[in-house]
Order: sequence, then structure tokens, then C-alpha cells
Amino acid sequence: MASFHKIRKRRRRLVVAAAAAGLIASLLAAGPAAAIPEPGGSSAESGVSKSDEAEAKAAIKNGDIPGVDEEAHSANVKKLASVPKDALKGFNSDLAFQGKYAFAGNYDGFRIFDVSDPTDPKTVSQVLCPGSQNDISVSGDLLFLSTDSSRSDNSCNSTTRPASEKSSWEGMKIFDISDKRNPKYVSAVETACGSHTHTLVPEKRNVYVYVSSYSPSEAFPDCQPPHDGISVIKVPRSAPEAAAVVDFPVLFPDGGNPGAPTNPGVSTTSGCHDITAYPKLKLAAGACMGDGLLMDISNPVKPRVIDRVQDNVNFAFWHSATFNQRGNKVVFTDELGGGGAPTCNEATGPNHGADGIYQIVGKGDKRQLAFRSYFKIPRHQAETENCVAHNGSLIPVRGRDIMVQAWYQGGVSIWDFTDSRKPKEIGYFERGPLATDTLQVGGSWSAYYYNGHIFSNDIEKGFDVLRIDDPRTNGAKRVRLDELNVQTQPRYR
Repeated sequence: MASFHKIRKRRRRLVVAAAAAGLIASLLAAGPAAAIPEPGGSSAESGVSKSDEAEAKAAIKNGDIPGVDEEAHSANVKKLASVPKDALKGFNSDLAFQGKYAFAGNYDGFRIFDVSDPTDPKTVSQVLCPGSQNDISVSGDLLFLSTDSSRSDNSCNSTTRPASEKSSWEGMKIFDISDKRNPKYVSAVETACGSHTHTLVPEKRNVYVYVSSYSPSEAFPDCQPPHDGISVIKVPRSAPEAAAVVDFPVLFPDGGNPGAPTNPGVSTTSGCHDITAYPKLKLAAGACMGDGLLMDISNPVKPRVIDRVQDNVNFAFWHSATFNQRGNKVVFTDELGGGGAPTCNEATGPNHGADGIYQIVGKGDKRQLAFRSYFKIPRHQAETENCVAHNGSLIPVRGRDIMVQAWYQGGVSIWDFTDSRKPKEIGYFERGPLATDTLQVGGSWSAYYYNGHIFSNDIEKGFDVLRIDDPRTNGAKRVRLDELNVQTQPRYR
């Protein structure tokens, strides 16, 4: 293992240290699939060798990485606010936005912020409703929450129950958020293997929900193999209590990537992890464990695979996807180590645990995903920091392809992939490790750009608001949306 002070050629800009780190929150009892870890990772505190601990401390002393709880950022990025966790003590997860509100998922429920003043976000309400990972999205007066841990029932008062019991429940919960101060639980829909993530395809009368889940087992009555597709839920806006699964399209008729031993180090495909829809273009991109998909969603109930790609050399787990504005590129992320491992280091290298940039070539049903390059943050992290590509969104700049992206304890990265073959980081914000002697899971789960600011949900530290001031991104400050679910990409104007 190379020492960190040799890896970095210049020191990062360090700013005022934050509060002392606390112990990590415990995972809620997992069902068929947990969020942290996914394949190969561990969310528990793990031992770190004496040499790794010494290297981390040396790197901190030399200024090559931030110290425990210190913050570092590029000159063009500034932190405006940070709101620690409050009543909900679990892992912070995904984000959604509507008007002046941000909706923050947490393994214990969700929290609604008023972000009309980005320098001083205010908590509007907090809803206790345990169920990993509580992936979250909103549409009109409806809020959707994924449950991917086996529960005793579909209520917010449920307790954990083994997935091997037929009576256990996992799936989608739906809330009425017409009163942001008092969200009301409306209905729930059980789905095969639960709901790890979900994607909205909204229409005027109905909202269609693509439910991604995986890891079936003969021992799980409600999650039987082969689990080779996704659940599609139809939610009538006027009667959300009537929500129901209307189809289960098979996306992998051949079973998908077989994984090891055929493809060592690659996840066996047994469902999808996440899907991003681009309704205006009637397209969707699926990140499905061992496979990447391009789909036609002209009929939202029956998504149809146009092309499918694999990377059995550098990708371990296809995690999420992002289209560029024109819809002729897709950025896929590889969550090597399941989000619970330190993979942003010299030993892992620049192509593992990275983003893969694909060009969409051809027309109609002959469209294909053509690989162009990898992108990984250039800032190596300590061996006690879980770090890998995770959730991000476009920054809407005319004529350029720029993303903001979460990298767990690698922080928040802003990067430009206008030249698909030569992507580059143009800004960042990060914190130092939670500890130097144990690996504790933390860092930014989701980092999204919304109405002029970057919002990040840090697993342990809370809700952050950042601002980037850069000629390459300043044009995005004029773009305004009424609503944003990043997995339902808008056509920016």
C-alpha cells in the first residue's frame, strides 16, 4: 500500500473543523437486499491494520487528506449550511425536491426541509417510518418511500421480521404531502423482493412507479428466483389508495450476467438496482447489478430493452445511471464494495469503483450504448473511508455536460464529461474520515443540483447545502424547476 503523502502532489484546502464524529448508526434488519452494504461490503466498524492507520495519520499530518472531521473544498465551492440529524438517527439516504422544499430519506423515515433560504434550512416535519433504505421521491401531493427490509406489516409501527416468513412485508409506501407539516400515510403496495429503489414515470392522471429490487432466494416466499425484471405500480392521483402492481416486465429473459465463476468479481444479475427515466425522450437507463440497459418507455407499463451492455473487467455492480441533457450519453456508476469499502485509493486504481461514460449511437431500435471512458475522483481517501461512485445529477448548463455526484466519504464532486473521452473534476467538497483506526460508514449518499444550489445528504453528518461559483456552471443558476426527482430526469429549459 503506497503512503498517502506520496499519492497527492498538492495539499487540499482545509477549512474549520466540524464537530467530533459519533458512532455509526446501526443498519435496520435486512431483508433480501440491504443498501449498505450491497455485494461485498460491510457496514459494521471493521479493523484497520496498524500500517494503514499509520499511513492515514501521516497523510492527515502532511495535509494530503483532511483530518478527522475537517472539511476541504476547491476554491470554487463553498458550504452554506449543514443541518445535523435530529429525531431520525438512521443512515441518511436519498433526496427529492418540490418548490421550496427538500425531502430527505433516512432509514428511520423521512424529513422535510424548507430551503427557501439555502443558508438556513428549516425542518418542517419529520416522519418516523423505519424500513431500509427509504428511497424517496415526490409527485404533486404524493410522496413515495421504498422499503427494502422485511417488516412485520406495512405500517410505520412495524418491527423487523425474517424474509423467510410468508407474513413479512416489503414494498412501496405512499404518503399525502399536501400539508408538508403533517404528511399522511395513504397506502402501501407489496412488491417481490421489496423495493430497494424506485423511479417515477408521472402522467396527468396516474403515476407509474418502477420498483427495483434484487437478490432472490428459495428461502424467501415473497422473493423467489428467477427475479429477472421489475415491478410496475400504477398509482391513480385521485385515488392513491388504489395503487397496485400492474405488470412485472422481464428484462433478462436469458437470466442476465451470470457473475462468478464465469465473470469473477462481477455481480450476478438478479434484478435491477436503480433505473433513471427520461420521460420526454421516452427512454430509461437501467443499472442492473451485472448489466447496463437502455430501454424504450413509450408504453410506461411495459418498458422494452433496446440495448444491454456488460463490463466484466472493471465494473463489479452497476448501481445507477444519468443521461446528459441531449439524451445521447449515459453515465453509469459502479458501486464496487457495496458502498462499505475503501476503494478510492491507489491500489484500487482509476477504473474500478468509477463512472462509465457511454455514448448512445444509432437510431430507433438500433440504438446502442458505446463505451467512451471512465471517471473517478482524483483525490485518494484513507483506508478508513468508504468511498465509491454513488448518486448524482446534472448541473443544467447549456452546451456542456456537467454533473455533481456523491462519493460517500470521498465527498461531493463536480465534474465535466462534455468530452466523453476526457472527463475531469472541476470542483469538490469533502470531510476527513470519521476515524483513523476503524472503517466507519459515512459520507455523502446523494448530491444533487436544484435551483441554484447543491444539496447533499450525508449518511452521518446530516443535510448539507453547497454553492459552486464557476464560469462553467454559473449559467445553471437561472434554471428553475417546480419539482425534481433525479431518477426522473427533466428536460431542462
